[in-house]
Formats: sequence, C-alpha cells, structure tokens
Amino acid sequence: MFYEPDIAVIGGGPAGLMAALTAAEVGAKVLLLERDGHLGGQLVKQTHKFFGSEKQHASVRGIAIAKLLENELHDLQDRVSLWQDATAIGLYEDGVLTVDHGGVYKKIRPKKIIAATGANEKYLLFPNNDLPGIYGAGAVQTMMNVHGVKPGHRVLMIGAGNIGLIVSYQLMQAGVEVAAIVEGLPTIGGYVVHASKIRRAGVPILTSHTIVRADGEGAVESAVIAEVDAAWNIVAGSERTIPCDVICISVGLSPLAELLWQAGCEMRYIRELGGHVPVRNESLETTVSGLYIAGDVTGIEEASAAMVEGHLAGLEAAASLGFRSPDYDHERKDCLEQLRQLRSGPQGEKIRVGLSRAEEQHAD
Repeated sequence: MFYEPDIAVIGGGPAGLMAALTAAEVGAKVLLLERDGHLGGQLVKQTHKFFGSEKQHASVRGIAIAKLLENELHDLQDRVSLWQDATAIGLYEDGVLTVDHGGVYKKIRPKKIIAATGANEKYLLFPNNDLPGIYGAGAVQTMMNVHGVKPGHRVLMIGAGNIGLIVSYQLMQAGVEVAAIVEGLPTIGGYVVHASKIRRAGVPILTSHTIVRADGEGAVESAVIAEVDAAWNIVAGSERTIPCDVICISVGLSPLAELLWQAGCEMRYIRELGGHVPVRNESLETTVSGLYIAGDVTGIEEASAAMVEGHLAGLEAAASLGFRSPDYDHERKDCLEQLRQLRSGPQGEKIRVGLSRAEEQHAD
C-alpha cells in the first residue's frame, strides 16, 4: 500500500513546520514526518528570545514559537497528516519514500518532497572522549529544556559560537556552574551580546585554547585544557586541569543529508555551510526534480532563516502542483528579501560565500 499525498515534508523542526503550513494553507494535502515524539526540532530547546524582525518572531522565545506553529498546524489538520515517531529510511530514484512509523514499514509516493532533515552535531577526538558526562550541546539543551534534567553540577563548555554561548547561559539559569568556555580560534565566534552576558556572570572565555583530554574513573571528573598557537600546536607548559563533571561539546553542526545522497542529488562540500550540501536553485529545488530542501540541510544557519526557507520551499512546491495563492509573487519576493536581510552584514558573509557556491551552475 502506498500513501500518496501531494507533498511529503521530512522533518518537523522550524523549516519543516513552516513548509507544511505554507503548502497546506494554499490547498495542498501534506504529510509531515517527524522522528521524535514532539514537534519543533531545535525550537523546543531554545529558551532565549529571537533576534530579527516581527516576521521572524523577534523577542519571542524559541519554545513559544514551536507551540505557535504547532497550534497553526492543528488548525489545518484537514489538510495536514502528521506522523510522529516516523523516520524516513529511504528515498529512491522512482520517488518512493520509505518510512519506519512506530516500527511499521510504510511506503509513500508523494508528488513533491521537501527535505527539512536538519543537522547533526560535530564531535571532537581526544583521549577518554567516551566517558559518561560528555555531551553534545544539543543533548544538554534537550535534557534541560525538554526533560527538566540538569546534566551535572560543573560544566566545561568547548566552543564559543552562538550555541556554546547560549547553552552556557541556559546552564547558569538552571543553577549549573560553568567553569569556563574553551575556544580554539583566537576570536569568539558567537554574537557579542551573548558573550557579554557570559563574561558579566564571571565565566572566563578562553580563546586559542583546546581540550587535551578528559579524566575520571567511570565518569568525567576533570578535563585538561591547553593553549594552542596559530598552527593549532599545543603551547608547551600551558596545560591545566579544570575540575568538572560535564564536558559539553559545541563545535558546530553538519547538514543531515544522507537521504539526499541516496536520492541522487548533486552534492558539494562547502565548508562555509557546514559540510556536504545539495546544489539548489533560488526556489530551493535540488537537482532531483520535485525534491526541495529547507533549513539546516541547506547549510547551517539560525532558526529564523530555517523558518523563512521552509515558507519558501512550501510555497514553491505547492505552486509547482498548481496550488498558488493570489499573493504568490509577493510572498516569494518577501521570503527572498527576508533571507537577504538575515544574511547581510559581517556575520552573514560566510553564509553568502557558501550559498554562492551551492547555487552556481544549476539552471532552473
């Protein structure tokens, strides 16, 4: 038996939710697949208020945005079928999508597909990196913000990008001590506003430093860190021990693109976007006709950009099937303008460079 929706959306995070909502609002029948038991993806982990404009829910906390989008989805339940605990396990040349839905193998033949599969956390290699008490930043956010569980009492954070800074602040709000934030680069990668809050709380941010090893009997008890030079060599005599029971790794994300490889999309390794990403056109359609992308699988950005990309992908996939709103042209232009603004300025330069490489040589 095949399920045959107009559009299948893979992933119920910010991009997938917006894609499903947008396509359903103009009349398409949508099947939304989410591997977890809750919707929202990274939004449910984010208790901080968003930047940007009102259109990107500025000054609203990520967890509240997730609930808002979920409520809007509920209002469209006559057009949106939601499968939770549903993992996409195969995407084939004939357009068939296979899914493990609560342990039941199902086959779907949608007319269009939007992949909003998100990203995986990157990891670090160092001695004893498998000790209990070593987590990725996303896992720590899930423990605290979804399940209400403290990961430990004293945390060493590895990585001073936005996620490392934000999670450090969330840890402190939960009553967990942050011993230090260690950053291998000579400068902090995250926004100054986040770094300033951390420093005002008395937490040192140690740039040009790295973790050397974790120590402990059966679980993390301490970590050895050291300064690194411009060639990433450890500076002799700079090693020191930081007592801690948690080491949190926040060294970036990489797009979760296995299904797109399997589908036969043209892929490129683009460092600025976090790894291998699919080549796409302005409408976010890949080199496989009818397969669209949105969110972190297109390249690692903020959740605000993921939501706008989801809106654009949902708009374009639906329009390609004849579901076109009277405001289609205006909405499309508005999405592209929002993305341009979100990627403007010095902070967006890396993304702009990466996207220029991901979009080239792909004719509409």
